Amino acid sequence: MDIVNQRFKNQKLSISPIKVRKICCIGAGYVGGPTCAVIALRCPHIQVTIVDLNQARVDAWNSADFDLPIYEPGLEDVVRQSRDRNLFFSTDVDKGIQEADLIFVSVNTPTKKSGVGAGFAADLNYVELATRRIAAVASSSKIVVEKSTVPCRTAESMRTILEANSKPGCRFDILSNPEFLAEGTAISDLFVPDRVLIGSLQTPEGISACESLSEVYANWVPKDRILNVGLWSSELSKLAANAMLAQRISSINALSAICEATGANIDEVAYAVGRDSRIGPKFLKASVGFGGSCFQKDILNLVYLSETLHLPEVAMYWRQVVEMNEYQKRRFSTTVVDTLFKTITGKHIAVLGFAFKADTGDTRESAAVTLIRDFQSERAFVNIYDPKVDHAQIWLDLQEASPQLPLPQIQKQVTICPSAMDACKNAEAVVIATEWKEFRDIDWESIYAGMAKPAFIFDGRLLLDIEKLRKIGFKVITIGRGERL
Repeated sequence: MDIVNQRFKNQKLSISPIKVRKICCIGAGYVGGPTCAVIALRCPHIQVTIVDLNQARVDAWNSADFDLPIYEPGLEDVVRQSRDRNLFFSTDVDKGIQEADLIFVSVNTPTKKSGVGAGFAADLNYVELATRRIAAVASSSKIVVEKSTVPCRTAESMRTILEANSKPGCRFDILSNPEFLAEGTAISDLFVPDRVLIGSLQTPEGISACESLSEVYANWVPKDRILNVGLWSSELSKLAANAMLAQRISSINALSAICEATGANIDEVAYAVGRDSRIGPKFLKASVGFGGSCFQKDILNLVYLSETLHLPEVAMYWRQVVEMNEYQKRRFSTTVVDTLFKTITGKHIAVLGFAFKADTGDTRESAAVTLIRDFQSERAFVNIYDPKVDHAQIWLDLQEASPQLPLPQIQKQVTICPSAMDACKNAEAVVIATEWKEFRDIDWESIYAGMAKPAFIFDGRLLLDIEKLRKIGFKVITIGRGERL
């Protein structure tokens, strides 16, 4: 990497980089909101405006009681310090574009649901709409930065649109600046990033624009952590990073199935493997499966990219990471049914956790959604408790998972509860679907007393103290631990 950075340093700037004084971010979601809030905090001399067409979302960012539209530890404190000082949230997209020196495009890029590439390719409709709006509104030159996760060479399409629709005298320089945030630790990731990646065209203008954005981050990020690479390398690096992380999770989950069959303990195996300095311990925690907005979407994007490049073996390799994840969820729900005497019809299952991971309210691709859908199909009654996910979001996700069922039908089988204790009352089994710390500390003796017997716990996150629960009387089944001696 030092060689790459040195190559960029050796290219003398023939165009002086502009001094960024005003930033506009299009998109006030999980990426744009936290990222630009931290930029505003660390760069008090820069005015940062986050724009979004969703009035309710902008109102939430501007709410007097700081009831922000997303939950992220530490985010409220950042917004409190910067809002109305040099951080602003608005629905006036055009004004934000006109005034900005630099524009982040941080809009949603979901997997396509129809048309060419459906189920795999990223839907770039919002990216194109944002790009066309910039071209239509801007009356001065801008640096336009891809912040959304996009397929390789998306910047080329953006540049084509901007150049074809720009006003006389307007110049647009495109940069790629992918985010590498983990939900639940996004603010600390932004404060102390492993790296900030900025990709640019290797032209004098591109290198100058790259330097302008680098100077923004240099207000708090050490310069040796700001990596300057080519535009296409930057776009692909984001997909590659998420694919490699997801691959580790699917690998350890595949081994968890072998552990259950042989009597091995997946925690012990992961610990032994992770002590190898070439491998390391991160992302070796077996679970019911990965979720979130990035991993599956980015791997499927990589699969589609490989297929369009006529690399079927590469596509097949990455597709297997997602297939293993689906297998793990399917295997877990089957274990619940088999353990509960081969049927859960009419039985009550408490599902603790609905977010895809702890310390976030995000439910995208959450394993809980798949598990609950499977339990519904077995005609079980499901009680759900999650400390952060809005009830409306839960109903929306369950409707999307079972589109053939009207909401009233789903609500006959599913109940959203105000506490873990309420969810577990009279249940035959408890399923840990999200690793919220509070689930480790709840009064399990009281929960056991209020459950039907025998009382089962299925720990899908390797969160709980198994021996303690067994002493209480629970029958505990965990991922990756066989019962054979």
